[in-house]
Amino acid sequence: MKGISHFMTGVALATFFPEVVQAGAQGSLLPMLGGIGGILPDTLDFKFARYFERYDLEIDPGLEPDAEAIADALAGAMRQAYESGQDQNVIAHTIRLGPDLWREYAIRFDPEAGEVAVRVGPLVNTGQVPYAGTEPAGATEARRELGVPLVHTYSSEYKINIFSGPSFRFAREGEQLTVHFLDWHRRWSHSLTLAMVLGVLCGLLWGPWAGIVAGLGFAGHVLEDQLGYMGSNLYWPFTKRRMSGLGLIHSGDAIPNFLTVWTAVMVILFNLDRFSAAPLLPQAAFLGAALGIPWLVLGGAYFWRKAQLREKQPAPEVLRQADMIAETDAPEMA
Repeated sequence: MKGISHFMTGVALATFFPEVVQAGAQGSLLPMLGGIGGILPDTLDFKFARYFERYDLEIDPGLEPDAEAIADALAGAMRQAYESGQDQNVIAHTIRLGPDLWREYAIRFDPEAGEVAVRVGPLVNTGQVPYAGTEPAGATEARRELGVPLVHTYSSEYKINIFSGPSFRFAREGEQLTVHFLDWHRRWSHSLTLAMVLGVLCGLLWGPWAGIVAGLGFAGHVLEDQLGYMGSNLYWPFTKRRMSGLGLIHSGDAIPNFLTVWTAVMVILFNLDRFSAAPLLPQAAFLGAALGIPWLVLGGAYFWRKAQLREKQPAPEVLRQADMIAETDAPEMA
């Protein structure tokens, strides 16, 4: 889900408590605390966790990137991970040439050939629009054979162009070498345990209702993310890896995000009305019209379309990575 969806869900959850609604009517920002809790997991990831990640190798191509050197560095890290059994965490930095000018390059993992390939591409602007004819003269794809069974969980190449570059974790799993993309995302920050800790801390600082609202908003974000493919580390620190999601939606899909925001707004209006001194809305009719019709029409169309495409659906691991790509399609990761 996108940030606005998580924020609105947190606010909607807060309005289920008449004490919170009454506090809001008196000018308190307590309902907003639910929204803040709702966006906090991704804020922790994209504003903090990613900057504290430690890397065994940082690929800095310089102003004149050499595809052969980049391919050698990647292949070396991947072979080391396989031979030593120790994970290798690698980040590929972008190439900024000016305020609105970047050099693009691409990294591709080819499991069928057991190779990693690198290609230097054109100049692009911050909108990722390439300038025709700016590819380096005589540029070719540099390929390195790894000599190990390779598992890559995303189906296309990674184009590295603007802002922050991608990171990969190379891990030996059994007799195979697996490439994990953005391994820092949805780990400790997306935990129901952390939601409980947040609730306790906010309760101690600002009172029990603050704790309930903040904890619920945070937990709502985590549980919404479980509807997708990537999943979260639900019980950190007792578990170490992400649990797979239910695979019902993609986090970047327009219809699920729209329905989430719409539902949250309708729930907020419903709760504000029923906790007011003189309720006006016919509850059953309002919920039936405001929620039933949009979900029936848009939700039905969404899942019907998914059913039509099911036979062409990629492998679950590919879908998990696609879900991650969609979620990180933001200025920080563009």
